[in-house]
Amino acid sequence: MKILSVRDTPEIAATAIKYFQKVWDSVWPIIYEDCITHAIESKNPLPQWYLMEKDDEIIGCAGLVTNDFISRMDLYPWVCAVFIDEKHRGNAYGSLLLEKAKSDALAAGFENLYLSMEHIGYYEKYGFNYVGQGYHPWGEESRIYALGLK
Repeated sequence: MKILSVRDTPEIAATAIKYFQKVWDSVWPIIYEDCITHAIESKNPLPQWYLMEKDDEIIGCAGLVTNDFISRMDLYPWVCAVFIDEKHRGNAYGSLLLEKAKSDALAAGFENLYLSMEHIGYYEKYGFNYVGQGYHPWGEESRIYALGLK
């Protein structure tokens, strides 16, 4: 099992873009292409984009960003786009992506990590606590979770 950072291995950028676009097809495709492309040489610690590889197959992804299309712009960084292919779910692989995001956020000097999600019960298993609601530009709302890193 490997977690690859697009920033650390820029040669996987095209693969990452295609994978994110495939699994998050309801999000505008250009968003991932533009963000991943520009993240590679960013002087800032964010954004980060990750692919999870098992036996030379990409089975998951996640991002670490400054804002996940949510009204609480005072909170960051955000774990976003966490995804594990259906046939690999139930093995806690998502927790490995969360650990990578936590590690990178802590190394960048952040004290907290956030995510927005409708799921109840999953992220709490990994130490995230519900802190309130946030609102998306398209009119929906999501639950906001926080995790202290120190």
